[in-house]
Amino acid sequence: MYALCPETQNDTPEVEALMDLCFAPGRTALSSYRLREGVPQVWALCLVLRDEAGVLLGAIRYWPVRVGERPVLLLGPVAVHPTTQGEGLGALLMRESLSRARELGWARVMLVGDLPYYQRFGFAKLDDVEMPPPTNPDRVLGLELVDGAWRGVNGPVTRETSARVAAGLNEQLREPPKSQARVVISPPAGASRGVAGAGKR
Repeated sequence: MYALCPETQNDTPEVEALMDLCFAPGRTALSSYRLREGVPQVWALCLVLRDEAGVLLGAIRYWPVRVGERPVLLLGPVAVHPTTQGEGLGALLMRESLSRARELGWARVMLVGDLPYYQRFGFAKLDDVEMPPPTNPDRVLGLELVDGAWRGVNGPVTRETSARVAAGLNEQLREPPKSQARVVISPPAGASRGVAGAGKR
């Protein structure tokens, strides 16, 4: 069984260590990190996944950005411990966090990643959205949480500077959904029990 709950500041050192393990410390030099500097993450959607012993197995984060003056969620990073990669934990984090984002009233999500992997979650290439360079335009992907949410939204991706950012801007509901609480989830079909060292890379 897994425990899935929002990341807290107490989790942050462990999450940062997991991100460094999966992506190397140089990850912070990527262009997407310039959009995150000095901006609070969307804590309600930043989830951590732990096994029965409390070992951190995975984490996913979201930041608010703007595209054409419209609020957008920037997904990433999402990381799964190397010993449990291939067991469906990344997909679990993706689906649960996107479901929570929809419940909270967010309309659109974007990320920088490989289309063959992320299209299973409904992501498609954003032809008219420009990430800061150097970013391969073919890796700029978007997902509509509300039908038509990306229609007419184009231009450069910019940092969120609104004072209301912590509240999720005007697209977020006033009350968080009940699913924001800690939940216990069974392992995905075909996965091991999810303890560190039990999986394969």
